[in-house]
Amino acid sequence: MRRSLKNIWRLVRITWILGRYDALFLLEDANIAPFVTWIAGLAPRRRGLGRPGQRLAAALQVLGPSFIKFGQALSTRPDLIGEDVADELSELQDRLPPFSGKAAQKIIEREFDRPLDELFSEFDIKPVAAASIAQVHFARTVEGEAVAVKILRPGIEDAFARDLELFYWLAALSERAMPAWRRLKPVEVIRTFAESVAMEMDLRIEAAAASEIRGNFDDEPMFCVPAVDWQRTSQRVLTLERVEGVPIDERETLVSSGHEPRDILKIAAGAFFRQVFRDGFFHADLHAGNLLVDGEGRVVAVDFGIMGRLDRDTRRYLAQMLHGFLVGDYQRVAEVHFEAGYVPRQKSKAAFTQAVRAIGEPILGKPLHEISLAQLLGHLFKVTKTFEMETQPQLLLLQKTLVMAEGMCRGLSPEENMWALAQPQIELWARENLGPEARLRDAAIETVGALRRMPRMLERAERALENLENGAPPAPDPGRRIRLNGVHAALGIIAGLLVALLVLELI
Repeated sequence: MRRSLKNIWRLVRITWILGRYDALFLLEDANIAPFVTWIAGLAPRRRGLGRPGQRLAAALQVLGPSFIKFGQALSTRPDLIGEDVADELSELQDRLPPFSGKAAQKIIEREFDRPLDELFSEFDIKPVAAASIAQVHFARTVEGEAVAVKILRPGIEDAFARDLELFYWLAALSERAMPAWRRLKPVEVIRTFAESVAMEMDLRIEAAAASEIRGNFDDEPMFCVPAVDWQRTSQRVLTLERVEGVPIDERETLVSSGHEPRDILKIAAGAFFRQVFRDGFFHADLHAGNLLVDGEGRVVAVDFGIMGRLDRDTRRYLAQMLHGFLVGDYQRVAEVHFEAGYVPRQKSKAAFTQAVRAIGEPILGKPLHEISLAQLLGHLFKVTKTFEMETQPQLLLLQKTLVMAEGMCRGLSPEENMWALAQPQIELWARENLGPEARLRDAAIETVGALRRMPRMLERAERALENLENGAPPAPDPGRRIRLNGVHAALGIIAGLLVALLVLELI
């Protein structure tokens, strides 16, 4: 009861601020605390606040770091908040006034239990960037290396913990008040957000992400990731090699510096395609400030707090679905959704195929450079709502990232399309992962997996027979061994058939 009263009191304050910015529509749509939201609706309005998404973004900025981050997370969920609001929230700026340089120094010394001058010969007290969770200072190590030092805000963990408790409470209320929202899994949305924030507030996780993506591109000299200084990295402090460059959206500066926008776009597009499809691990915060172009024309990625992962099956689903759209095989697109379990089996495959055709026909026949994969996925997510497709958070994050990537590339080189420039890599990946050789390799992997599971299957079968017999008087039963041998023999025959099928397919 005490916790509920505390959450209600906080809700009153939040709704009052939302009311001031005329941004109560999410709570009203979810039917959360209707009396409280009605009262908050009487709050005097600020003027000149713009469209609904802009009004909500302004209110979230006032409410603080947790709400800014939550707004950014909501921008990946147009199914929850609508496409227009999601677009506005995607531009929510994660900027806050910096905390003091002395506080930053104390955090570093506490984290490493050493005086600052034993770690850095130079440390710029004034931060170069400040966001909701952390801020960045330039420094130079005692060994003479130029570095950037990211430091968590003081007390940020406690502040997020309080707000997350409130978010969970509101999500549970919305599920009870609006049964139709259960398909959208609001509580799971908060859980995913909480996991993401927890990872962002452990800077060792971000360091690991930077290290992983750097390793993935060891063989690509034109796409770079700064090295991690692990000796000066901890949960609350991240130290990276300092990099310099021009933000990728500053076209005029890049051209005046002698860089060709088309070449830069080709590097960026190829790198993003490889992250998504080859590695299944991609930078999910691709605003222009996180991609720089250095003096040698290399694209340099920074800030790895928000990353996305796609398992192998999801990548194959994406590839087959996109290929089906591009060649006009809408039946295959529908089948892929049913095979992946994204659309319930009881839904009509014919009706879903028709809906997919409605999405694909407007793009069929267009040259590749005119096709937006972000827009394609966005339309697909809208249609699948009718067919009760369960939310796939990893795909929504990818779609949001695609929107950012395609928009950034249009700003860099409006006459080009990132997918047209990445086409050679797309074709190579498709041959290696969707062609006959890939199918044989997948069949071999599945067969080996089945054979590895065979001993466990035998053991479970034997235990099942023993459990059946435990209810009978313990008497010698020569038939038991015969039955067990029969199970072993049957499973052995199955294993042999799998191997035979694999050999025949390879032949």
